[in-house]
Amino acid sequence: MRHITATLVCIGKFHLFALARELLKMGMLERIFSGYPSWKLQDEDIPAERLETFPWLQTPYMALSKWGLLGDGRFQRELAWHAHETLDRHVTKNLPESDVLFALSSSGLTCGREAQRRGAKYICDRASSHIRYQDAISREEFERWGETFVGIDPRVIAKEESEYEAADIVTVPSTFTYRSFLEMGVPESKLRKVPYGVDLRRFEKVADPDQEAFDVLFVGQVAFRKGLPDLIEAFRLFKHPKKHLRIVGGMRPEMARYLKDHRVSDHVEFLGHIHQPELKHIMSRSHVMVLPSIEEGLAYVQAQALACGCPVIGTWHTGAEDLFTDGKEGFIIPIRDPRAIADRLQLFADDPQRRAAMSEAALQRVKQLGGWTEYGNQMANVMKDLVE
Repeated sequence: MRHITATLVCIGKFHLFALARELLKMGMLERIFSGYPSWKLQDEDIPAERLETFPWLQTPYMALSKWGLLGDGRFQRELAWHAHETLDRHVTKNLPESDVLFALSSSGLTCGREAQRRGAKYICDRASSHIRYQDAISREEFERWGETFVGIDPRVIAKEESEYEAADIVTVPSTFTYRSFLEMGVPESKLRKVPYGVDLRRFEKVADPDQEAFDVLFVGQVAFRKGLPDLIEAFRLFKHPKKHLRIVGGMRPEMARYLKDHRVSDHVEFLGHIHQPELKHIMSRSHVMVLPSIEEGLAYVQAQALACGCPVIGTWHTGAEDLFTDGKEGFIIPIRDPRAIADRLQLFADDPQRRAAMSEAALQRVKQLGGWTEYGNQMANVMKDLVE
């Protein structure tokens, strides 16, 4: 088998820098292109000669978003669109010779076709469900709560579907995302499922939950996409004299409007952003973490909770089935089902011994989860099979 090399393209960091480091160890990394500025990539351990940045639109996009000045309107769409498009064209003009072009979706159509023209293979990597599936289910969720969904930019949907068509294969991280592509008509022969690695070095059990109380945890963006209204309703339904729900994460505007119009229990606490070193303490002290999302790629936060001995209630749309077994380390439930969440919460609250057994099972399960080295090896094998 001959030695092959790969060029990677992503608008930010995401999991592609973890992949880049693993390919670098194997001598397979030709180059990684990013829309991030170089100063934000200094801790990624990629040699300067293997890293190229094109930050001229993505950097202002990130800065404006961080300062809350971007909004959700036309300017946001235009800046996001052109950040991806200009990166794609920059890579096309500066594409090094390699055997594989591996590009995160929305940034690889033009450079992927150029790589194919030169005889290389093009892999489109999609971190979430099929974009048309994502748009449709998000639209349904907003309508469910009386909000108008602006929708994913039609140009982005068209480009991504062209990428799926043009690519030699499409890689996805979970069983749920894989199914979404099949549902949207993408042939199974074109898909490869490679679950992300999970770095749990910062997560471990450091405390025990209060046996007199019952603490429920949510970690993620406070948004309709994450199923927060269902969790809040489920928390209202289940019974415990000292129940408490802690919600960790930044809040989306539509969710803020929802909360303004709907009374929430005094036992629900919004903590905002929490730094990762602090998060393991909250997870360890929680009896259960709930992630009721309607759409995810593969949510790392579930594995992080398991590593802290915190059982998880997740939906089938979170990648949960690729991380743990329903009924053993946690529960996997349908989306949009507050009663199912409430029933599982009640089970945990009423049966502390079962919860303790699932907590111990969670600690054992994380020892079996693959890290980034395993992810890199699997993806390298996908590349080699495709080239050979």
